[in-house]
Amino acid sequence: MNVPMMVLQIPIINEFGGPSYDDLFRLLILIILVIVVALLAERIEKVRQLNQLNRDLENSAIQLHEANEELEAFAYSVSHDLRVPLRAIDGFSRILMEDYGDSLDEEGNRLISIVRDNTEKMGDLIDDILLLSRVGRQKMKGFEIDMEYLVRNVWEDLRPDWDGKEIELIIDELPNAQGDRILMAQVFQNLLSNSIKFTRNKNPALIEVGAQNYKDEIIYYVKDNGAGFDMKYIDKLFGLFQRLHTAEEFEGTGVGLSIVQRIIKRHGGQVWGEGEPFKGATIYFTLPKV
Repeated sequence: MNVPMMVLQIPIINEFGGPSYDDLFRLLILIILVIVVALLAERIEKVRQLNQLNRDLENSAIQLHEANEELEAFAYSVSHDLRVPLRAIDGFSRILMEDYGDSLDEEGNRLISIVRDNTEKMGDLIDDILLLSRVGRQKMKGFEIDMEYLVRNVWEDLRPDWDGKEIELIIDELPNAQGDRILMAQVFQNLLSNSIKFTRNKNPALIEVGAQNYKDEIIYYVKDNGAGFDMKYIDKLFGLFQRLHTAEEFEGTGVGLSIVQRIIKRHGGQVWGEGEPFKGATIYFTLPKV
C-alpha cells in the first residue's frame, strides 16, 4: 500500500550555523509520524488479509457442509434402492432352498446358504447406513431425560440378545440429561448390544452403566469385561466400517460406534474409549448438565 509522504519545508540552520532545537524537534515528529503511518498501513493490510482468509474459510465450511449433506443424501438413496434387489435375492434363494433343496447336493446347499448369509449381512449393513444417515438429518428434540429409566427400557428391549445368558447388569446412579430421548436410546442400544456381543465368551459376563459429574457436564460410561481391544488401535474405534475384531470372532458392520459418536457430537458432547485385550472395554461420553 502506498503511504503518502508529508513534506515540510524546515529551516535547519540557526544563527550559529547549526540546526535549532525546534527544527530538530519538528524533524523528529515528522520521522515518528511517517513510522506510525507505515505501521498503521501494514496493520490495515494484515487485517484485510485476515478478513479475506476468514471469508475463504467460511466459504470452505459452507461447501464442506453442502458436500456432506449431498454425500449423506446419496448414501441414503443408494442404500434405500439396494433394498429391493437384496430382498429379491433373499426371497429367491429361500425358495430355491425350500423347494429344490432336496434336488441339490451338499455343495449346492452350502453355496445357497452362503448367499443367504451374505444377503443378511448386507441387509444389516444397509440398515446401519440408513440409520447413520437419519441420525445426521433427524431434527433433535431436547427434553430432560431420566437416564436410568431409559437404560432399563433399552436393556429390556434387548432381552432376546441376553435372555438365557449369564450376564450381570449393574446400573449405578445416573443423573438426568438434556437431549433427544430417541437418539440417546439409540446410543445405549448400540453400546449395550456391543457389550452383550463381546462378553459372550465370559461366564459370568459383567456389564456396568455409570456416570460421573465433571465441571459443567456429566460423563456417562458403559463398561464390560468382554473381549476388549488394543489401545494402539484406538484411532479406528469410532471409524466408519472399522472393525477391531474379525467377522469370524464377532459379527457386526462396523457402523455402531460411528452412530454413537455422531449422536453425542450433535448433543455437544465428546466420546472416547478405553480397553485391554481379553479384559474388557469402557466407552465414555459426555452430555451437558441439566
